[in-house]
Amino acid sequence: MMRRIYCLVPNLEVARKVVDEMLLARVGDKHMHVLAKRGTPLEELPEATMMQKSDFIPAVERGLAQGWVVGLVAGLVGVALSPGAVVVAGGIILASSLTGAGVGAWLGGMIGLNVGNTRLKKFEQAIENGELLVMVDVPLARVDEISERIRLHHPTADLEGTEPTIPAFP
Repeated sequence: MMRRIYCLVPNLEVARKVVDEMLLARVGDKHMHVLAKRGTPLEELPEATMMQKSDFIPAVERGLAQGWVVGLVAGLVGVALSPGAVVVAGGIILASSLTGAGVGAWLGGMIGLNVGNTRLKKFEQAIENGELLVMVDVPLARVDEISERIRLHHPTADLEGTEPTIPAFP
């Protein structure tokens, strides 16, 4: 299981040093994401993608759950209203639940792509003031080690805590 460490740094120079330190600690660049004010040239730094900037994953999860419930209810209503459907009731309920879950996940994802990441709200003001947010995804066993490395080698960097879990698929 992965955890995301949030670290606010004052400028590009410190961000580069933190990223270099993470590379030396064998954290791959695909596990680091830097978020800066719009228009800031990040050059070789690993820029945060749409998946980190948007609320895509939580929206897909919510859409999946809500779509499954709606599909299940629709399947149950369909079975209750159709006299011959009792014979194939399990298939109808399963198909409608899976269809509802798929449609809900798809719609939720489309909506989530257009919504800013709610977990990053508390960093918005700092980013607008010119600071950069460095997000590092590490295994649970390495959170303390990586946090301590940042704290020791980069005193101007502010560790802002960790996110409980990182989905495996983004």
